[in-house]
Parts: sequence; C-alpha cells; structure tokens
Amino acid sequence: MKVLLADDERTIAITLGDALRAAGHEVVIASDGEQALRALNAEPFDCLITDLRMPKLDGLALMRTVRQKHSDTAVVVITAYGSGEIGFQAAKDGAFDFIQKPFFNEDVILKLDKLEHFRRLQEENRRLKAELADRGAFGRLVGRSPGMQALFEQIRSVAQSDVSVLIEGESGTGKELVARQIHHSGARRAGPFEVVSSAMYEGLIEDDLFGHVKGAFTDAKSDRPGRFERARGGTIFIDDIDDMPLSTQVKLLRVLQEKEVERLGDTHPIRVDVRVIAATKTSAWELVRQKKFRDDLFHRLNVAHLIIPPLRERPDDIPILVQAFIERYGQGREYTLQANVLRALEAYSWPGNVRELEHAVERAIAFAGEDRELKREHLVKPLHPAADAASAGTLTPLRAAVEEAEARHIRRVLDFTGHHKGEAARILGITRKSLWEKMRLYGIESN
Repeated sequence: MKVLLADDERTIAITLGDALRAAGHEVVIASDGEQALRALNAEPFDCLITDLRMPKLDGLALMRTVRQKHSDTAVVVITAYGSGEIGFQAAKDGAFDFIQKPFFNEDVILKLDKLEHFRRLQEENRRLKAELADRGAFGRLVGRSPGMQALFEQIRSVAQSDVSVLIEGESGTGKELVARQIHHSGARRAGPFEVVSSAMYEGLIEDDLFGHVKGAFTDAKSDRPGRFERARGGTIFIDDIDDMPLSTQVKLLRVLQEKEVERLGDTHPIRVDVRVIAATKTSAWELVRQKKFRDDLFHRLNVAHLIIPPLRERPDDIPILVQAFIERYGQGREYTLQANVLRALEAYSWPGNVRELEHAVERAIAFAGEDRELKREHLVKPLHPAADAASAGTLTPLRAAVEEAEARHIRRVLDFTGHHKGEAARILGITRKSLWEKMRLYGIESN
C-alpha cells in the first residue's frame, strides 16, 4: 500500500517508516500536519498514519480533511499513552483504527494487514453488488446459477400467457416470490394478487377460497366473498396445494373448469376471471401415483411446471444472496464476511433453504453491533455444544441430526406457549404455515 506517515517525532518517523518499507509498503513521511495535507492534495494515498499532536495542524483536523476530501484514504491514528479515549473517539469519527504510544512497529504493520484484508472484502462486496444488479436478481428473486437463470427465463415466458402454473420447490425456496414475479410480469399485474395456503386451515380452506353467505354456519354473521372473488382480474396463488383435502380438490377443479364459484351456503354461481398459480413442496405427480392428489386437477394445474432448485444444489448463489440480505437488513451499512466464513456457508446444506439463509444473515447483523464483519458463529449456529458431542457408536447422518434437533426445539417452544401456534411461530422466527409444515413433517400433534 501507499502510506503517508505524519509524525513530528523524527525517531518514530524514521524507524516506523523503515519497518513499513521492509514490509512491502511505499512510504512518504511528513513532519507536521500542513506538510501532510500538501502531500495528500498532491497525490493519492491508501492510508494515512498520523500522530494526534503535531505542529501547525493536529491529527484530528487532518483526519477531518481526509474524511471530506480524500474519502478513499484510510486513517490510522497514533495517540500518546493515557489518551486512549481520544483515539477511540477518533476511530468512531471515521478513523480505521488507532494505536497507543509506546508501540511496536509490528503492531502498526498488523493494522495495515488488517486494512488490506478489509479492502479486499470491500472490493468483493462491490463485485457482488455489481453482479446482483447485472444479472443476479429478478425482482426479489436472486440467483446467478444456471438453474436459477433457467427459472428466470421460464418465468418471463409463462408470465406473458394466462395459463395455470404449478410451482414445485422445498419449503423456503421462494415459491410465493416466483408466483408474485409471474403476476407482476404479466398482463394481470394491475389486478389483485391473493394468497391462500392449504397448510394453515383446519377445515377452513373452502371458506377462504369460495367465501360464504350469511347463515351458512354458526359464525357467518354476514356475506363474505372468498379469495377467488377478491382476485377478479388478477391472480390467486394457492400454496401447499399438496395438503388440500381431496374433497376440496373436487370443488377447485370445478372452479377451474367452469370459471365460477359458489359461496358456502349458496346455490348461485358467481363468474370469476382469475389466473391460478399453485405450489407444492413435494412432487405432485408422485402424490397422484399415491392417490393423494387428483390426476385431473394435476393436469389442469400443470399446464406450466416450474421447479425451484434447493439452495444446497446452487451454492454459487449464496454470496449474492448474502449481499442481497445485507442490503435488505443492514439499514444502509456495509458488512463483510471473511473468505473462510463464506466457504462455510457454501458447504452447509441449508435444510431451510433461502429462508434459513435470510434469517441467518438477519441474525448475524443483529449480533454484529458496531462491528462491520459478520461472524461465522452467528451465521451457521452449531447444533449442540462441544461437550454434548455424540459417541462414535451413536453418530447419525447430518440431515437426521438436524431434523432431530429441530423437532425437539419445536416441541419445547410449543410446550412453553401452551401450543399457541402464533406465539410459537413468532419465537421460532418462522411463519405459521412453516410451523404447520414442520409439525406434520415431525409428527407433532396439535393440542
């Protein structure tokens, strides 16, 4: 790096300058603040190392000038023993770091090594931002992998038509985001976008889809349109349609065929003009083979079939996803990750997919405080303390260990909340729908 060393103590200037040159840095020495300022105005420097107390122009005034006119120059402040609070305040005011006298020259060299590392991380962040803006993002969908780029092209294609779409993807892959992108990229973008999930409703799915008339059941105090009516001229997205009861599937098929709905308790059909997008978290065709999903409904929905690859199959997308979430949750602040931390993220299997990664970045930012580097322990949390490591005879595959720990934690939270699903979902940091999915997956009964 090109370094400007400003210090009026000749001994420090000579010995530290020699040490920095021996470490491979180019060094220019200034004996007072005004001389340092002239040097800064004459040529660019990567770093200014300045004493706080100097004749003609002190270090704090010099630092303020650097911040205003030479923002690409990092500042390391040297403070006298006992003035550490001043140095700390200087760091808060924009200095990269500070060091107290007396010091070893090696300490300053380590500060510059740290600065070089930080600069490399900043450059990587800028590169990721450029990739994100160039081709890594499609609406709120993010991905540069071949699988995601192919998905983006499929979305562009099907958005221009009005056919039904079946989206297949594991929980947390972003099926609703895909559905919203199809809607907002198509001719119905000005119309409503209604979302309904078959997983959330214990017997209420038909009321939510089709609505009811007054008196249809005990609590039906007035007429209420269903989501099909509310989606007129737009799109209805039916998530987790693989959880829809067979009896409701029959009624949904009729709506798709006849383009009309009947509210519960009514016999008068109502015409609806709606595009239908449905999503499954498993293979719908396999469910058809198992007689758990109607084949006629499957073929009616499966005019266009989109598959979202799980995150474990596209680790190349993780860096730009992390950058996208930093921009979303960082409140304008820049955060960096060390290369080994990023490699750990890419090696992790992410059973919760993009949603799990999003929560991890959000958590890491919350724990970062004033630090601008996201830590591995906040991004990839260990399942068990080291003291609880399993013996060799009881080791299990990673996926089984993850599921066992997750199920145990969900049961503990449900017990704590008295099986209040909304409160449990809030504590777990997931949606009610995700909680229902996980309860079914792990056989956790709803009390």
